Amino acid sequence: MSLPFSRRFSLAPLALLSGLLLSTVAVQAETPAACKNTKCKYLETTLSPQERAADLVSRMTLEEKATQVGHIAVAIPRLGIPEYNWWNEGLHGVARAGFATVFPQAIGMAASWDEPMMQKVGDVVSTEFRAKYLETLHPNGGSDFYRGLTVWSPNINIFRDPRWGRGQETYGEDPYLTSRLGIGYIKGLQGDDPKFFKTIATSKHFAVHSGPESNRHKESVFPTPRDLEDTYLPAFRATVTEANVQSAMCVYNAVNGVPGCANEELMENYLRKSWGFKGYVVSDCGAAANIYREDSLHYKKTAEEGVTAGLKAGMDLICGDYRNHMTTEVQPIINAVKQGMLPQAVLDQALVRLFVGRIKLGMFEPSLPFADIKKTDYNTPANHAVSLKWPRKPWCC
Repeated sequence: MSLPFSRRFSLAPLALLSGLLLSTVAVQAETPAACKNTKCKYLETTLSPQERAADLVSRMTLEEKATQVGHIAVAIPRLGIPEYNWWNEGLHGVARAGFATVFPQAIGMAASWDEPMMQKVGDVVSTEFRAKYLETLHPNGGSDFYRGLTVWSPNINIFRDPRWGRGQETYGEDPYLTSRLGIGYIKGLQGDDPKFFKTIATSKHFAVHSGPESNRHKESVFPTPRDLEDTYLPAFRATVTEANVQSAMCVYNAVNGVPGCANEELMENYLRKSWGFKGYVVSDCGAAANIYREDSLHYKKTAEEGVTAGLKAGMDLICGDYRNHMTTEVQPIINAVKQGMLPQAVLDQALVRLFVGRIKLGMFEPSLPFADIKKTDYNTPANHAVSLKWPRKPWCC
């Protein structure tokens, strides 16, 4: 008896738009108002993504900047910036976006020990994300919830306790196996185009999280230096140094008394300085609020102090607090800058990293890359056939 390949989620119902854009349609259809009487470098495709992003950020007001740091980035029409929702799930297929090809859960794929197959799976999943993006692409280039190109996967935490309810999202208890399969999946998701990323993958949750879920907002873990290096960090290091992952997600819990999303030792010293990470760091949903919430880690007393600590430590993007209607810290960011607490240069650095990612996904090009992918290229018989290849290799015997 064959298993179904498709699934439908009832979360965030999506209405299909008429006149949907194809990948060959211009993203920047008109010159933005701010660029009609002056030359805007961010529109020059011959410049580097870093130069373009820096120019774009330099043209924003403080209030506009604050609206771009949350997972729902609003449109800025005068600059030609479309709205964008950064939140997309893809542990074993496109999730929460209607029908899509389903692969075995991550823990099941891990039993194969098959890194090349994981890369093939990532390639299929990224194709389906591109198709979903095209299917509901707005006329101004904006995207819908769960149909973007920034994928919050893979989960490369170490599965140490079978009672952890989310352990099935991981590749198991072995740091080496987790590293190899994470590398394969990320390479498939991000692709091998020399200029553009097919999608951007996210190594999560950084770092030292292996459940349980009940105390994840309050727990401070104190791994031994050896356990940190030998167990919890190898997969993250490998996905940065070998797979060139472009995004990492900082964790809910604290490590050695410092919240993961305000932990300079993890995000700056390890991730950026030691491993050479060039991408952006996104918070787990509500993890930025954990820095200051009284019912959580309460590492800082106010929201202004909390976002300042996070951004200074290397957090770039805030997924909203689901305990508070998915709100993000827009006003606290504005307040922190105006109060002299948060240097605007720190905020600008985070924004440049974020817009470099969007530029390298092709969102500010005259036409979108990967023009061979159509808006119907998801849940296809060819993709189903790839799913049917599991398992290819037994993990034992």
